[in-house]
Amino acid sequence: MTTPAYPPKPVPGDRVAVISPSAGLPGILPLPYELGLERLRKEYGLEPVEYPATRRMGSTPRERADDIHAAFADPDVKAVMASIGGDDQITVLPLLDRELIRANPKPFFGYSDNTNLLAHLWNTGIVGYHGASVMGELGRPGAMDPLTAESVRAALFTSGEYELRPAERWRDVDRDWADPATFASEPETRPGTGWTWVNADRVVEGRSWGGCLEILAWLLMADREIPRDLSVHDGGVLFLETSEELPSAEEVFRVLRSMGERGLLRRFSALLMGRAKTWSFEHPNSPQEGAHYAAEQREAVLRAMGAYAPDSTIVFDVDLGHTDPQIVIPYGGAIRVDGPARRITVTY
Repeated sequence: MTTPAYPPKPVPGDRVAVISPSAGLPGILPLPYELGLERLRKEYGLEPVEYPATRRMGSTPRERADDIHAAFADPDVKAVMASIGGDDQITVLPLLDRELIRANPKPFFGYSDNTNLLAHLWNTGIVGYHGASVMGELGRPGAMDPLTAESVRAALFTSGEYELRPAERWRDVDRDWADPATFASEPETRPGTGWTWVNADRVVEGRSWGGCLEILAWLLMADREIPRDLSVHDGGVLFLETSEELPSAEEVFRVLRSMGERGLLRRFSALLMGRAKTWSFEHPNSPQEGAHYAAEQREAVLRAMGAYAPDSTIVFDVDLGHTDPQIVIPYGGAIRVDGPARRITVTY
């Protein structure tokens, strides 16, 4: 493991790889995917390049690893973006050529199951970018949320500090991507509630690590991409979020408890907790039910952090991960959490 460094950034006109390291959903849900490609071209001036497994469901781990290698090795490709997440990217990790990727550092954008590849890049010495999938964020019905679009543009093209701000409006209710009517209008949103701060009496500056909590749990169970020397996280900023599978509050607590027992939680001086996803097609919660779910998750996080990292600064409801709008978080990059000023600044 080496300290992650920022890879060179693309400029408008460059080619960007679009890959499916997890599920090949572009092949069965083309509407958000094609819209995302169109926005890459028209709004960001980038030329997407696809690979054999990008639109193919059921690709083998080897086929997906080959696409990752091809994307990073191509000197004409200046960034790599995931089409979407999935649930089995952990099977791709053992097949990756770390030296090939280290020799060809590029910005990689993705989240959810792509936490696997982001953690791999962290240990390879490359800062990645948690967020901005082609189907989810670039393929948003109606238009990209301005907060998302601004964050993606800054993460793609700039190299410097970027101050996060809470969303004025947000949503987590999805509509059917197979239905063309879904894309005729923007999704309904609700007023934002701002961030909630705990132990906000200090300023924390450190490198980030984390991602989707469920994926981190799998990495911990398989003992993959978890640094042996946990001191590399001392003083760092942990960021976590949960997916549309809506893990129970007790499950969230147990994962955090396991991280605490491993000695991980106490290493970080701050935690950014993403706004909880509270709705899914399997669990179409009402706003009241969703608020109850989010409150229970918050209490579970507070219980675990109180037991294992009671002095850490915590910020709840940061717009990262499975939420809309979504702010891109540099994975392995610098984050400043200023409690007294109630400000969060990332370095892209």
